[in-house]
Amino acid sequence: MKINKVETIYVDEFWQMCWIRIHTDSGEIGLGETWYLPRSVAAVVHEIFGPTLIDRDPMDREGIWDELFKLAGIFTYSGAELRALSAIDIALWDIVGQALDQPIYNLLGGKCRDKIRIYNTIGSYGKWQDNEFEQRDPVGFLQSLIDEGITAAKAYYMAPYAAESGGNFVSAKQIKEGLAPLEKQRKALGDQIEIAHDGGGQWALAPAIRITQAMDEFDLLWQEEMIHPVNVQTHLKLANETKTPICAAERLMTRFEFREYIEKGAAEIVMPDLIWTGGISETKKIATLADTYQTPIAPHDWTGPVNVFACAHISMNCQNVMIQETNRAYYRGWYDKFIEPNIIIQDGYLLAPEGPGLGTRLKASVFDRHDVHVEQTTEARIWEPVGFKDPGQKVANFFSPNVPEGQEEPK
Repeated sequence: MKINKVETIYVDEFWQMCWIRIHTDSGEIGLGETWYLPRSVAAVVHEIFGPTLIDRDPMDREGIWDELFKLAGIFTYSGAELRALSAIDIALWDIVGQALDQPIYNLLGGKCRDKIRIYNTIGSYGKWQDNEFEQRDPVGFLQSLIDEGITAAKAYYMAPYAAESGGNFVSAKQIKEGLAPLEKQRKALGDQIEIAHDGGGQWALAPAIRITQAMDEFDLLWQEEMIHPVNVQTHLKLANETKTPICAAERLMTRFEFREYIEKGAAEIVMPDLIWTGGISETKKIATLADTYQTPIAPHDWTGPVNVFACAHISMNCQNVMIQETNRAYYRGWYDKFIEPNIIIQDGYLLAPEGPGLGTRLKASVFDRHDVHVEQTTEARIWEPVGFKDPGQKVANFFSPNVPEGQEEPK
C-alpha cells in the first residue's frame, strides 16, 4: 500500500476550514482536517509535505510524523506547517483503520468507554442561533441544553470587555455587568448544569486574577485561557489565586509546549486541539503525559466535523479524558452538508464512532459546490529548503542537501 495522491479541499462559505484527503494505490482515502488560513495550509501541503508523502507507506505513521515535523521545524514548529501535519496525521490514521477494518480507537489500544460526556460551546449557524438565544434568555438557553440531556456548557461572559483596555484592566462595574447572566443562570438552575468560562486569551494577569476570583463563587467547571499561554509562570500564578481549575490550552502546540504546563501544575485540565497540536498521534502522547501527572484532558473542538470524529477516538481510548467539547449549532446546523455519517449525540453523550478508520467521509456533493477549491499533488519530490540550487556546490549540507549530479564529496 502506497500513497499516490494528496488533496486539499476548502470552500468559500467556511473560509477557515481545510480538509486533506490522502489516497492510496489500494483504494483507501484518508480524511483529515484543520482550521485557519486554508490557503497557507494548502501551500505547505503541496510545496513540502505532499511530495514527501507520495510513494510512502501510510502504515509508517510515526516515522512520517517525525520526518514532517522536522521539515516544519527548519523555521518553526507551529503555524501552517503544524496545522497541515495535524490534518495529515488524522488522514493517515483513517487510512490504516480502513485497511485493517478497525476503528482508530482500537488501533490506539481499544476503548476505555463507549461514550463520552459532552459540553456545549455557544455558536450559531442557520436556524441554530444560540449566540442570540443566550444573550436574549441566558436561563432559557441553558435550560434548552438540559432538556436535551446536556449537563455542561461553556460561555464567554467577560470577553466583550477585554477590547476596551486591550485586556489590561477590568472595572468592578464591568465584572458586575458581565457576570449578571451567570448569576441569573445559577439562581434559576442551581447545579443542574456545569458551566465553564473561556477568556479567549485576551487578559493580562492582574485583571484575569480579578475576574477569576469574582467568579469563584459560581463553582465553575474551569477557567480556560484567561491569559495567553506564552508564560507558564503567569498561568501558575493564576492557578494559585483562584479555586477554579485552570484549563490550558488549545494554543499550545505538541507535547513539547504542553510539558512544562503539565509538570508545573499550571494546566490543571489539559485541552489539546487535535487539528492544531499534531493530530491523533501527538494528542495521544499529550494525554499520556498528562496522565502521568494525574491530570485530566478535555479535547478542544469548536471547528469542523472531522475534528470531532478524531476527538471521539481519543476520548474513547484515553482513560483520563473527562469531557468532550461540541457545538450544537454546528453538528445540527452544517456538519451534514459535508460529511456522512454525522456524529451521534444521545442524552448528553457523544457515542463511539462505528466503522473502520474515522468512521466518516466527505460527501461527494462537496466536490460539486460552486465555491469549492481542490488542489492535488501526485508526484514525489525532495523539498529544497534553501530555495535554490547552486551548480557549483560540491558538499551537501542541511540547508542545501542535494549535490549536483556528477560531483563527488571530497574525501
